[in-house]
Amino acid sequence: MTRLRRFLPFLLVAALAAGCTSGTQFTTPTSGRPLAKPSTGASGGGAANKSGGLDIPAADWKACPDAYKGVFPTPPQNVEFTCATVKVPRDWNNPKDSGTYDIAMVRGRSTSQRDRVGSLFINPGGPGGSGFDYGVYRSVYLPAEIVRRFDIIGFDPRGVGRSSPVKCFSDADLDQNFGIDPDPVSDQGYQTTVSLTRKLAQSCGDKLGDQLPLFSTEQTARDLDALRASVGEAQLTYLGYSYGTLLGAVYAQLFPKNVRAFVLDGAVDPTLSMQQAAEKQAAGFELAFTNFSKWCASNASSCPIGPDARGVVMKAIADARANPAQGAGGRKATSGWVFTAVVSSLYSESSWRLLAQAMDDLRNGKPAKMFQLADAYAERGPDGHYSNMFDANSAINCADSDNTPTVEQDRTLQGQWRQKYPLFGGPLALNLICAQWPGKRDPYPTGAATGSAPIVVIGTLGDPATPYEQAPALAKMLGVGTLVTWKGEGHTAYPQTGCIIDAVNRYLIDLKVPPTGTTCEK
Repeated sequence: MTRLRRFLPFLLVAALAAGCTSGTQFTTPTSGRPLAKPSTGASGGGAANKSGGLDIPAADWKACPDAYKGVFPTPPQNVEFTCATVKVPRDWNNPKDSGTYDIAMVRGRSTSQRDRVGSLFINPGGPGGSGFDYGVYRSVYLPAEIVRRFDIIGFDPRGVGRSSPVKCFSDADLDQNFGIDPDPVSDQGYQTTVSLTRKLAQSCGDKLGDQLPLFSTEQTARDLDALRASVGEAQLTYLGYSYGTLLGAVYAQLFPKNVRAFVLDGAVDPTLSMQQAAEKQAAGFELAFTNFSKWCASNASSCPIGPDARGVVMKAIADARANPAQGAGGRKATSGWVFTAVVSSLYSESSWRLLAQAMDDLRNGKPAKMFQLADAYAERGPDGHYSNMFDANSAINCADSDNTPTVEQDRTLQGQWRQKYPLFGGPLALNLICAQWPGKRDPYPTGAATGSAPIVVIGTLGDPATPYEQAPALAKMLGVGTLVTWKGEGHTAYPQTGCIIDAVNRYLIDLKVPPTGTTCEK
């Protein structure tokens, strides 16, 4: 998922030394592992064993039956997992002399696979989300027809999870960040937030130095083409969600001839500045919360905080500033944690009932369900340890952004947006980590994917994180985009309704592009 803009700008520290060496580790046709051979399901496009002018060794797949752990409680049936690690240049602008990062892939293959089309690469968004874990999940929870026809390949982008992960933030600092007042009004409160975000940003600069711009989306898009080559596909079939749509769009601009079929669901408009994107998210989350409030008002049996859900939530945040409830182990349910729980619940309509229950419990002094929602968003475990989601998230977002508002500009926007978007405007104005980022920037391209095959772009009318209007904008920018609309709630659409499933399946398998203007009802 695309993380709320206030939290997107976090950052990284790296356990990058392991597996990283000086000089190239790419083989030639006469040395090392054999080069990747084209899949029988691939068609057209670029050389199947080359990327960025380099010969790419074939992925060395090994059985990894434990890949399910952390995703499913027991091994899923009828799917076999294999894993591989591909080395990519740290800097594609200097591929032979910059050292390497390790990119971890998992391949889920149905035991009943037949009429194989090829490999379907998947990215879940974030940025910073584990595509490895998501690949495991989607190997089970994609439509049966897709699972039977494709190898499902998930990968952790550079800096994420198992792929030379970046980790700059301590658990204590992340606790403070998520718990801090999301919309500080006083100058003292604002400066406290500025100081914390400066500390976070500097911790990444201290640990990574001149590597900071290497976690940009453009570098990752070039990695993705190397992964394509490593599995022997002449062209890429790709399913990208949320931030994954941005990654797909950048890839399509860089390697248009290598596009077989791209589905970009929960579209990001690459032409927006960080400020513009943040304001659109503020409006999107405000709309989603309004829809939640309306649902509460008309579903009293399922929503104990109706009919004025907005009033209850606003009061809960205000009360948490003055007198936070205490949870297990004395953990305080501060205003930041309450706000994070609200954000978490709006990504899916299925979480609305839990949000209502959590807010009802919270006003009775019981924050357990609230923490359940907040910790799911923050990827905070029961032991208080965080994944590196937000370390990587900040590294990627800040590397991508060369037009970040200053600390002073953020303060002005905070007051203006609070008036326009009462719950989300103030918090989303505060892009303070990127405003204080010590690294150079590497912005991605924003243009047409000239020469690419048609690309399907999906937008959801009630999407809070990537508001709907970004979908037609992305389709237009690419020049080869076909828009599909879902009249639904929450973030992303496939595979949530039959109409969307049918349109996407036919496109991925048979390359049948949905008719212009395709709209699917809720």
